[in-house]
Amino acid sequence: MVTESPDAVIVGGGLIGLGIAWQASGLGCRVAVVDPEPGKGASWAAAGMLAPVTEAHFGEEALIRLNVAGAAAYPAFVAALEAETGLSCGYRDCGTLAVGFDADDMRGLDDLAGFRRGLGLEAERLSGRECRQMEPALVPGVWGGVHVATDHQVDNRRLVRALLTAVTRRAAIVRQRAAHVLVERGRVRGVRLDDGRVLPASRVVIAAGCWSRGIGGLPDPARPPVRPVKGQILRLRVPTAAPLLGRTLRWLVQGSPGYLVPRADGELVLGATSEERGFDVEVTAGAAHELLRDAHRLVPGISEAALIECRAGLRPGSPDNGPILGQTEVDGLVLATGHHRNGVLLTPLTARAIASLLMTGRTDPLIAAFSPSRFSGVMSGAGAGG
Repeated sequence: MVTESPDAVIVGGGLIGLGIAWQASGLGCRVAVVDPEPGKGASWAAAGMLAPVTEAHFGEEALIRLNVAGAAAYPAFVAALEAETGLSCGYRDCGTLAVGFDADDMRGLDDLAGFRRGLGLEAERLSGRECRQMEPALVPGVWGGVHVATDHQVDNRRLVRALLTAVTRRAAIVRQRAAHVLVERGRVRGVRLDDGRVLPASRVVIAAGCWSRGIGGLPDPARPPVRPVKGQILRLRVPTAAPLLGRTLRWLVQGSPGYLVPRADGELVLGATSEERGFDVEVTAGAAHELLRDAHRLVPGISEAALIECRAGLRPGSPDNGPILGQTEVDGLVLATGHHRNGVLLTPLTARAIASLLMTGRTDPLIAAFSPSRFSGVMSGAGAGG
């Protein structure tokens, strides 16, 4: 059975895939999104931090520049989406406070803050007392911190709902798995679904996160070297009348990183582990204990919060931690995957750049450094495994 032909098929209905579909359909492209459970993967498990400064790490200068541009694209993206759907995305420009539990932790934060300032990024050093003035729920003994006013947050689950609503109005949502990408003579021809149906299309975007590598039919040179990076995350709730925190709190506690992201509705997102365990999504008692232990050492009031959810998600990691964006060696086959810890942050920028590529055939200079071609040797030897 053959369905009506779209111009482009997007394999993957997380934030990246939905964002591309929304932007491309707005440019006049007929789009079909293929995903058995749109929005329910890593996009649903995420915390929603938009933190290009506090996520900036040594040796990732090109990625940092991309992330800064991604954060700058958020206000307009959210405003347009909310205007179209009437749904809030929970965008908040409340800043981030990163704190060190002891002197060694603070030295680590200071080293990173110096590196970030050297790149022209804002990072204000605070004493322990100044940190507690900013966030009174902090334990009195906190050593110090770094305040980044330009790091913001979005409610990733609200963003998923808004994008899914917008895309459903404009495009086709096919709740199936993409079993096979159809390629003939070096050109993409469409996608075969699990139930045998074919979606013929001259353009296919692979935006299936950590599952992108295992999709059938991809020639080895076009198979992205992504892997699952497990992250366990907890959700808690406090009364809206008595919020614990006013902004995102990140920390080092004796070298162990973590964060709390407060929502306006009283939810607190506590995370997250980073584990190389394949496609395992079990939540473990040890991980939950360690997250709660470190949070309690800095914010003792967390013990009174209701624990409402424990979840594990799979981030799509790449060999250099950067996304894999752009045209492959197969004509019409585009990759938009490998966003690792920056998928939510890079949704607007990725969506705009890939939608433009689909319509014009030209690569946005912002994503040129993240072309699939940088992994040509790795991809050629990737094989068909997932």
